[in-house]
Amino acid sequence: MTTSKADLAHEAIIDGIRAGRYEPGDRLVLAQIADELGMSVVPVREAVRRLQSENLVAYERNVGATVVGIDPVEYRHTMETLALVEGFSTAQCAPHVTAEDVAQAREVNARMRELARAEGEGWDPVEFTELNRRFHSILFEHRQNEHVHDLVHRGWNRLAALRSSTFAYVPGRARASVEEHEQLLRLIESGAGFERIESAARAHRLNTLHAYLAHAAGGTADAAAHETAP
Repeated sequence: MTTSKADLAHEAIIDGIRAGRYEPGDRLVLAQIADELGMSVVPVREAVRRLQSENLVAYERNVGATVVGIDPVEYRHTMETLALVEGFSTAQCAPHVTAEDVAQAREVNARMRELARAEGEGWDPVEFTELNRRFHSILFEHRQNEHVHDLVHRGWNRLAALRSSTFAYVPGRARASVEEHEQLLRLIESGAGFERIESAARAHRLNTLHAYLAHAAGGTADAAAHETAP
C-alpha cells in the first residue's frame, strides 16, 4: 500500500502531538510544517483536514488550525470506544498471530516490565506508553477488518492528543498492565476462543480507564478535603 504525502504529513503531525511539540491550543502553521517535511502546502492542508475530522485539530477564524485538547469526558468516551474496537480487533487477529509475533510482543513487554519496576523513581512513562502502543500493534496489525483497524488507530491518536502518557497519572497501573499483557499472550498461544480473548483485551483497556478515573476522583476528594480543613 502506497503512502501518500498527505499520509506522511498526517503521521508527522500526530507524532508531534504525541511528543509534545504541538500542545493543545498551539497553532499549526501549514507553510512551516510543509517546509520541515520538504513538501508543498497542499498535502499538509489535506492532512490537517483529516485531523479536523478526527477531532484532533480545530479551525478558528482569524487564527487557523489549532491543536485540540481532550477533556476528561472525551477521554472516558475515547477509552470506552477503544476498549470495544481494540478488543474485537485483537480477538479477530489472534488466529493469525505467529510464534514470532508472540516472541516480539514478549520482548517489548519485558522492556516494559523493566520500566515498570522503576515506576515513581524517575521512570519514563512516555517511553512506557510508546512500548505499550508497539505491544498492542503487534497483536492487531494483521488487518482482518480495515474499518475496525482504522477505528483503533483513531482512538490511539485521540489519546495521544490528550497527554503524552496516562501512566504518569495512575500509580501502579504500569505493573498491572504488564501482567495483563502476559495473560493475553498466554490466551493467544493456547488458541483460546474469540470471546475469551476479546473479553481479556477489552477488560485490559477498561482497567486503565477505571484506574485513571479512580485516581482522578481521589485527587478531587483530597483537594476538597484540603480546602475545607481548618
